[in-house]
This record gives sequence, C-alpha cells and structure tokens, in this order.
Amino acid sequence: MTAHPALGLVDAIADRLADPDTVPLGSRTLSSDRQHLAYGPPGIALLHIELAARGLGPWHRAHDWLAAASRHSLTSGPDSHPFYGVPAFAHALSCAADYLPGSYQRALDAMDGQIAIDVGRRLDAAHRRIDAGRLPQLAEFDAIRGLTGYGAYLLRRNPGSSTMRAVLDYCVRLTEPIIHHGEFLPGWWTETGPSGSPDDRFPGGHANTGMAHGIGGVLAFLALAARNGSVTDGHHTALHTILTWLDRWKQRADGGPVWPYWVTQDELRTGHLAPSAPRRPSWCYGTAGLVRAQQLAALELGDTSRQIDTENALVAALTDPEQLKATTDNGLCHGFAGLAHAAARTADDAHPSTAGKLHAAIPALLAAVTPPDTDPELTATALVQDEEGGLGLLDGAAGIALALLAPSTAAPPRSAWDACLFIA
Repeated sequence: MTAHPALGLVDAIADRLADPDTVPLGSRTLSSDRQHLAYGPPGIALLHIELAARGLGPWHRAHDWLAAASRHSLTSGPDSHPFYGVPAFAHALSCAADYLPGSYQRALDAMDGQIAIDVGRRLDAAHRRIDAGRLPQLAEFDAIRGLTGYGAYLLRRNPGSSTMRAVLDYCVRLTEPIIHHGEFLPGWWTETGPSGSPDDRFPGGHANTGMAHGIGGVLAFLALAARNGSVTDGHHTALHTILTWLDRWKQRADGGPVWPYWVTQDELRTGHLAPSAPRRPSWCYGTAGLVRAQQLAALELGDTSRQIDTENALVAALTDPEQLKATTDNGLCHGFAGLAHAAARTADDAHPSTAGKLHAAIPALLAAVTPPDTDPELTATALVQDEEGGLGLLDGAAGIALALLAPSTAAPPRSAWDACLFIA
C-alpha cells in the first residue's frame, strides 16, 4: 500500500525537530516555553514518542526532548497546571514510560505525589468557592489549566485513586446550578470573558461550551472516566445536565447543527443566541470537539439516537464550505490537521451508519494540509520557521505532524499523546 503523502510531511517535520540543540535561533521553545506542553519540549517530545511507538522513529529523539524540558527544575504548586510545569512534563513522560517498561518510574512516582498534593489544594479551594456561592474562574476547571485537565492525567495514571474520585465529585458538583445575584446560572458560569480576564464585551460573564476552556471538556472527561470504569455519585446525572444544556443552545444552520462557542448573559436571559457568521468547527471550540464529547457521552449512556445525530453533525460541518472557509490554519488546536485527527478519532467509535461518511470526509482535510503538489521538505521548513505557529503541540509544527498520523494511516495513536485533549 502506498503511504499517504501527509506522512512525508510528518517525517520531514520530525527530522527538523530531531534535536533540541538545532531548533531555530531565537526560538522561545527552550527558554520561556521550556515547561509548556502547548508550545515547548514536552509537546515536541510527544511527536517523537508516538513515532517511536509506531516503529517510525528512534526513541533517543524523544528522550532528548524530555531531557531538554527537564534541564532545570520544573514548576509545581499554584504556578503549574496541566499544560505547564510538572503536570505537563508528567504527561509526556508517562506516554514514553508506557512503551519503555521500568523507565522513568522513579521520576513519575515523585511527580504523581506532587500532582496529588496540588490537586488536593485546588479541590479544597474550589469547594470553598462553591460553598460561598461564588462563580468559578475558567482556570479552576478547564482542560488546559484546570481540574479536568488534571483529571485526564489521573484517569491514565491513578484511575482508582481517592484523588481521581475527588476530581469526579467536583465535576459533578460543578454541573449543579448556582444562584448569583438572584439569578439561576449554570455552575460553570464565569464572570469574565473567554480569555479568563474581565471583558467589556461580556457584561455579566458567559458560559463557555468549548473543549479547551468550557463545559465541553468536562463532558468529555466525565464520559471517558465512566467508559473506563471510574464513576462517582451523580455521574450520569451530570452527563445529562451538560447534554441538556448543549441541546438547549444547538442551532440548525444551512451547514447542519452547530453549537455556540459560549452563551452570554443577554442570550441566557432572552433564550436566544445573537446572530453570528459561520465559525470554524475546531477542537478547542465548535463542532469537532463538542461532537466528540457528546459521542463519548452517548456511548456511555447507550443513547444511539444522540450518537448518530452528533456524528452526522460532524459530517455536515466537515463538508460545509462556509465552516471550512472559517478554518484558516493547519494546526492541531483549530486547524485542518486537528479536524482530520478529531474526525478519525470520532470515526473509530462511530455508528456503522455514520462511520463511512466520517472516513470519507478525511481525505479533503488532509489535502488542505498537504495539497497534491506539496513539497514536504519545503513545507516542513516553512512550518518550523513560522514564528506565529511555532514548533509546538497546539498551534505548531509538532502538533500538525502528530495530528496527521492517525487519519493518514487509518490507525489510532499507539501512545496516549492525545489524552490531554479529551478525545480518547
């Protein structure tokens, strides 16, 4: 069988990111982003871990990038989070350890202990906040900086631990309504804008639906936990609560069903969303991520009708010219490579009536990243030298390469690199 052209780009990117000592001059990768999963060495290590696990690259490249991330002490405590410091490094290290029995175990055990302490402190603060009737910050619970991000790591490393159970209990409590200034709000309502900072465009705050920073990530985490046998009191009720919220705000558009990135206070009070132009159906916000979250929940709940409906929504989004036109880059977070990866992961679990349609949508997504006349060497060089996208996982070259692997080989990831994205 002829290899997909996208694999040539993957190889070329991996070669250019083979050695941390040869990254482009002036790169932030080894300085300010050294501990960051999204932009720095931990995310680049994931590319080499996945390639090595597939037998497509040497393990020493992964080790070199892990070593680059840990040349100096790693941040723990309040200044760390799932994508920065000890937790970020632990995710990458554990992905390697899964394939190298006995390796890195002492370091991982030490980091697991520190992570449990940090999660305990965060949980205590979150419950005090809820007890006081205050609204959360996005960073309290989101996938990137918050407790669900920690939960994704615990689900892999310590699924039966008391800490894991406590995170699940917190997520269930987060879905309970809260009364704020006499108004009933969903428990995940925040007074800030989507950036996590006060924003005049969001008077009264918003309810974020995204996978990266909103309730979509919580839904996916709860569903994944249940599918893996980690269930707590009120677990399925919480799943239904989030699904009901998403049902309430689902819109029928020419390109198929869509969900808003967020709901504002005015929209909540009127019950109607403000008109908006078609938006990209990405992992971080929009249809690709939310469909995967709802599909996982439907599979856990045995709701075949919901599963088929949401999978068809993704098919519609991936074949809608207007939504695809809103997708303007190739990155993992919100670009075409990320769409291809999300489509492949969703197709792996899809109902027989929709799996073929999802698979059929993938070639066009791959072609958007690697058109027929693509020179993989030139394209890889351009991606690695692109200062805006960078080298890393979420927006950069390493993430594009990782996201191309599963859809271009029709084989799911061998490592758990994408567990931090809540899609598997």
